Amino acid sequence: MTTLVTEHTILAVVVGSRAYGLAGPGSDHDRRGVYAAPTALFWHLDKPPTHLDGPAEEQFSWELERFCTLALQGNPTVLEVLWSPLITTVTADGEQLLAARSAFLSRRVADTYGAYARDQLKRVDARRRRTGETNHKQAMHMIRLLLAGAHVLRTGEVLVDVSPLRERLLAVRHGDVPWESVTAWAGELLADLDEAAASTTLPATPDRAAVDALLHAVRERGLP
Repeated sequence: MTTLVTEHTILAVVVGSRAYGLAGPGSDHDRRGVYAAPTALFWHLDKPPTHLDGPAEEQFSWELERFCTLALQGNPTVLEVLWSPLITTVTADGEQLLAARSAFLSRRVADTYGAYARDQLKRVDARRRRTGETNHKQAMHMIRLLLAGAHVLRTGEVLVDVSPLRERLLAVRHGDVPWESVTAWAGELLADLDEAAASTTLPATPDRAAVDALLHAVRERGLP
């Protein structure tokens, strides 16, 4: 099955700290990609896998249809693939996917980004109460998600590179910021997310017709 990734990837990027502008010595290369399985593979009882790990370290890929489904739901992890500044592979189909990326956006990103961030905040706080330890890396990503959520609502672009706030975010990651200050910052960002959601010009729902047309075109080109 790894040939689906090695031979049929239409878009591959680097995400994580290297794309965020937060990398340090020894940071991982978090690789994410989208592959378009040949159309004939869908004619069997056993369908192509919706996602695959590898073959490289820290590499994860989605089949195009699954990727589109998640992106339409406003999944932050998936959406950032479409806006990563670090593209390692892109085919003609991948270019079309990137060209259609705004079709995936809608006001629901206010809920998805906010929910992801609130969940991370709850997890960090629960661990602190249980063990007295703070997952500073998780706390930093909670802040980053809130920043990204307000940004996409205001601009229609997914914020990936947060290097202008590198020092402040890394201070959170390194545990140099008191937890009370972290939660205060998160509170300010949650309020800002609500404000951005109230004034956003993003549509109420994503453009499913445009995404469906994209998927149909790729499947047609994938015919034997």
